[in-house]
Amino acid sequence: MPRLLIAASGTGGHLFPALAVADAMPADWSIQWLGVPDRMERQLVPSRYPLQTVRAGGLQGRGLSKLWNLVQLLRASGSVRRIIRREGIEAVFTSGGYIAAPAILAARWSGVPVVLHESNAVPGKVTRLLGWLCSRVAVGLPQAAARLPRCRPVVTGTPVRQAFLEPAPLPTWAPLGPGPLLLVMGGSQGALGLNRMLRPLLAPLAAAGVRVVHLTGSNDPEAGQPLPAGVVERPFSNEIPGLLQHADLVISRSGAGALSELAVAGTPAILVPYPAAADRHQDANAAAAAQLGAAVIVWQQPPSEPALERSLWRLLGPRLRGAAANCDPLVAMGAAMAQLAVRDADRQVAALLLSLQTQRSASS
Repeated sequence: MPRLLIAASGTGGHLFPALAVADAMPADWSIQWLGVPDRMERQLVPSRYPLQTVRAGGLQGRGLSKLWNLVQLLRASGSVRRIIRREGIEAVFTSGGYIAAPAILAARWSGVPVVLHESNAVPGKVTRLLGWLCSRVAVGLPQAAARLPRCRPVVTGTPVRQAFLEPAPLPTWAPLGPGPLLLVMGGSQGALGLNRMLRPLLAPLAAAGVRVVHLTGSNDPEAGQPLPAGVVERPFSNEIPGLLQHADLVISRSGAGALSELAVAGTPAILVPYPAAADRHQDANAAAAAQLGAAVIVWQQPPSEPALERSLWRLLGPRLRGAAANCDPLVAMGAAMAQLAVRDADRQVAALLLSLQTQRSASS
């Protein structure tokens, strides 16, 4: 029975694509998961796959901080190598997070093939520094492949969970009515800046007949205030596939995971890139969608600035007035968003792992 170690940690953007790949692997593969303590994998993984954790830090920092991070990296790499040897691991897959660097180094050290998936248009630091050590680097967007000439990148798209690929109902708690549905989400961590931009617009949107579902995240101190009729606020939802499939328009951060889910749903978006994202990769992700006409970019601004309000009325106004499809910008945007979709990305990445493991078995 082939044995695979999946190293993915931290946020939904790292974990959900890795879970999709795990689900796409053949049933006769044994899968173990590698993460770090006290991160999201503690909640998502143990009910499905055995989880082991090692302490690992990022590659950032300066001076003594950078030196300490390098010491942690070497320690973590040694711990991962011991796991690979003890468990008889035959292939490693990583989708990023703090655990990616020690997983890549330990796999190379152990002579085990490793596939790295880079979902963002601008490759992260681990991909840039260590991608050349990987057996293959799979990328979610062609823009990333152009930045990784040494890594022999393969454009696979970013895997999404199976639930996003199947028809899903609108949640029963979502507001009903004839008006367009606006979904606002800030990713697995929430987005306070985006929430503050939206709140002054809720009353006029509801008065115009727009239904709004606002996923605030769990750390918003302004959540829980009285809301206009037709507006529903929740900290998070497990029913994102149904919300995306039934939304007329989404306001979202532009993480690669969110972008891939929007693409398979074919849902037009206003993208508000997270301004502090590493290497401003969310800017580049948003640009990839905007260049196709699938999204409009609005930069994060104080609530008093009118950019988000203007974009909302420009995009929703024709639908509120019952405009014909050829006069409705959301129709063309939805079609363009669907062009970004790679619906079999999970199977493409799984096929890379299968091919590498087969080659290794044949040569041993």
